Amino acid sequence: MVKKVLKFGGTSVGTIERIQHVASIIKKEHSEKSKIIAVVSAMSGKTNELLKLSNEIAEDFNKRELDVLLSSGEQVTCALLSGALTRLNIKSKSFMNWQIPILTEGDHSNARIINIHVEKINDYLNNNGVAIVPGFQGISKNGDITTIGRGGSDATAVAIAKIFNAECCEIYTDVDGVFSTDPNKIPVAKKIDKISYDEMLELSSLGAKVMQSSAVQTAMMYDIPLEVKSTFTERKGTKIFSQENIDYTKSVTGVAYSKDDAKITVKEVEDKPGVAANMFEPLSKAQVNVDMVIQNISSDQKTTDITFTVKRDDVSKTKEILKKNNKIKYNEIIHNDKVAKVSIVGAGMVSTPGVTYRMFRALSDENINILAISTSEIKLSVIINENNILKAIKKLHTIFDLD
Repeated sequence: MVKKVLKFGGTSVGTIERIQHVASIIKKEHSEKSKIIAVVSAMSGKTNELLKLSNEIAEDFNKRELDVLLSSGEQVTCALLSGALTRLNIKSKSFMNWQIPILTEGDHSNARIINIHVEKINDYLNNNGVAIVPGFQGISKNGDITTIGRGGSDATAVAIAKIFNAECCEIYTDVDGVFSTDPNKIPVAKKIDKISYDEMLELSSLGAKVMQSSAVQTAMMYDIPLEVKSTFTERKGTKIFSQENIDYTKSVTGVAYSKDDAKITVKEVEDKPGVAANMFEPLSKAQVNVDMVIQNISSDQKTTDITFTVKRDDVSKTKEILKKNNKIKYNEIIHNDKVAKVSIVGAGMVSTPGVTYRMFRALSDENINILAISTSEIKLSVIINENNILKAIKKLHTIFDLD
């Protein structure tokens, strides 16, 4: 019998009726002679509801206790799903993170899974049972409950698939798979049948919300086949695996966008070696993620402007750190948080000349100004004014034959 990990997101288990439907999916998989480990999220809206409660107590609610609070959402889902399976005459049992245990290290609310003990769950699977595990959480070496960040149930599922040598990890969600762009914005967006780990990792990090990027990274590292599929239809989903298993006919696989970025410009910085390092070192220590960086050519050989992007939530923190940095001299700091990042992603870009030109020409034809540029082998990203997002992704989706 093969082992399968099935992960169900918050919308998939958002109501009792949906939990019962998930139980029927698991029953079908179990009847096909598979050993099933189901990883579940909290019911949709539950985590936000718990966060709201903590904020009513205090905005700086103790992080240890916040992890205890937030982890309860997944535990509720586990118990309800086990009950639904029992009603279908399927032997099932919920395993809390401390019972397995799922061991983590790192800070509360941002922990990392380092090991998962297999004995209890393997014994249960070998006795024809379905194991149900809460995503998003683990237990520290001190015995404290920890959470691994929003979207962490994906990471839990992939880690379990690795540790238990599962044949595959199926991610059930409220969409049919991974699309060429956001189908809510572009109705002609098409479902992608196959996509490489590299492409999926880029799309996830660029704003595609189908999968958590760290989960994709783990799957890529250990070559764990993934499939993203809908809980509510029986249509085939999107298979995610290594690049050599995909025959590329198009240079671009998808168009992604994000409205989480802000552009910061430090004006008239001293133009000398070491200035950029001195500027970004304290930001790195403060866990500020700097993305695109542009340094203008100095006209007087004395000063220059350095522009970079950070997450919008980090703008105030970034400006404060820069102002306190006595290792750099500058004239002023300006920021623009009314920007968006638009990206094209595709492994076929490596062997296709002219992709950069086609993207820039397409944006120019729509009178869209490019404020910053970032590239990699399979990705090209630009920062534009946020009011041009829809126009940009429509044009790029068409120009690269994705409609």
